[in-house]
Amino acid sequence: MMEPLIVLAIMAIVAAFAMPIFEGSGVSTSALRRAARELAAGLRYARSEAVAKRRETFVAIDLAGRRFKVADDPVEHALPKDAEIKLFTAQSDLVNDTTGAIRFFPDGGSNGGRITVASGERKYDIDIDWLTGRVSILQ
Repeated sequence: MMEPLIVLAIMAIVAAFAMPIFEGSGVSTSALRRAARELAAGLRYARSEAVAKRRETFVAIDLAGRRFKVADDPVEHALPKDAEIKLFTAQSDLVNDTTGAIRFFPDGGSNGGRITVASGERKYDIDIDWLTGRVSILQ
């Protein structure tokens, strides 16, 4: 009775050390999902601020530094350092190749766009509808 328990314990220990090897390099799935949700939450917050305060607001995204900041919020939110971040937005809101913004208007609309957070084959697309400003996460 004791021998199968010992064998199972040894197998569990070996599996615990071997699993990170098979996951590969990059960002874990949970960290990638968390980054996409945090970014979507920041975008939704910016939209609600634009509607509530009746003025344009934006989310600035630093692709090289892998961080974003909601206007009027002093906190800069970090994204996983090994994640690949892509931004598709209006040409007028691109500062340069590594910095851009998603802008929200007082009526709830936005300039629209897509932000992709990826690591290897895994990716999350955060879509911002230009007409309604609706933010959705696609996997």
